[in-house]
Amino acid sequence: MAFTMDQAVLLDRLDEELRLADRPTPGLFSRLAAAACPRVAALKGTGLSVRINRLIAAEAWTDAAIAHIELEIPSWKIRRLVREGDEWRCALSRQPNLPMELDDTVEASHELLPLAILRAFVEARRSTGVAPRSIVTVPVVQPSSEPLICCENFS
Repeated sequence: MAFTMDQAVLLDRLDEELRLADRPTPGLFSRLAAAACPRVAALKGTGLSVRINRLIAAEAWTDAAIAHIELEIPSWKIRRLVREGDEWRCALSRQPNLPMELDDTVEASHELLPLAILRAFVEARRSTGVAPRSIVTVPVVQPSSEPLICCENFS
């Protein structure tokens, strides 16, 4: 699914809001869900959504941020969380078992760990939504009782 320009602008604004935030709040998570989490909105009232809401109510910000990643973009995993100086750096990857040089990761940073994770989440949503997806189809071949001969020249 390719994001429209409006969605890209929403993600830019959300990333800027996360970058400038001095602490996580329920309102910030609510705006994140509205702008970048269609699954959370669709699953409102189900067990997964209730779990995220309980984590937010308990102010378990890091767990809530990780739960958003698990629910919204399950193919992405946290590859690295590291504290460098005064900032947390979070790297997300679709292939965490590949060497870093070969992996296509998204990375973000913030002074607070949950906000660094959320910024990396927004970057992953941006790259997932903008990247063109090729559709691979397999041709349907009817079974035949006749012998088949390959006429390709492989030389």
